Amino acid sequence: MRASDVMTSNVISVTPEMTVQEVARIFVDNGISGAPVLDPDGQIAGMISEGDLLRRSEIGTDERPRASWLDIWSASHEARDYIKTHAAKVRDVMTTGVVTVQPGTPLGEVASILETRRIKRVPVTEAGRLVGIVSRANLVQALASVPEEPASDVSLSDSDIRAMLMGELAGRKWSFAGRNIVVADGVVHLWGVFHSLEAVEAVRVAAQNIPGVKRVDDHTEPYPVMPGI
Repeated sequence: MRASDVMTSNVISVTPEMTVQEVARIFVDNGISGAPVLDPDGQIAGMISEGDLLRRSEIGTDERPRASWLDIWSASHEARDYIKTHAAKVRDVMTTGVVTVQPGTPLGEVASILETRRIKRVPVTEAGRLVGIVSRANLVQALASVPEEPASDVSLSDSDIRAMLMGELAGRKWSFAGRNIVVADGVVHLWGVFHSLEAVEAVRVAAQNIPGVKRVDDHTEPYPVMPGI
């Protein structure tokens, strides 16, 4: 799936000259938590979200504890903080340098952007114009819309199950070392040593996704720890 398959097209936007109170009312009236900021030419100038409005002098949330390691830069830090909490216009409060995606961007790439940048939404542009927005909620909605596959009637042989599982594990960094996998009557037996419980759990999940697997029996042992010198 791609961004165009899940994006919200009727995007509510704001302008840099709006006041923060106007934006707050827009958020409340429309049940949204963020919006792109468009300049007079319709280009994205920034993004504004609930997070940008949390600390405001109007509601007495502008003061925050200052970490000691910031004391060196306290003057500039406090100046930026003051602008954020006291400025009346969106242009002074919004987040600039906005990353965007295109309608054809794969959802895997969109998810990586949301995760690595720790943002909740990303604008979708085409030829420089805003055409939609993809949020974390849109990705969850896409997942909820995928129909669950019925139980497969395919009956794989033990050797086919083992081959499929070994193929799935090939090249995985978490695949435990010294492993041996035995499949008997549809039951996958895991033998060998492992570096972490998570690695064994990942192998279990991989096995359970293969049609015909009845269960997974874990016979693995912890990776030996070298004695201290």
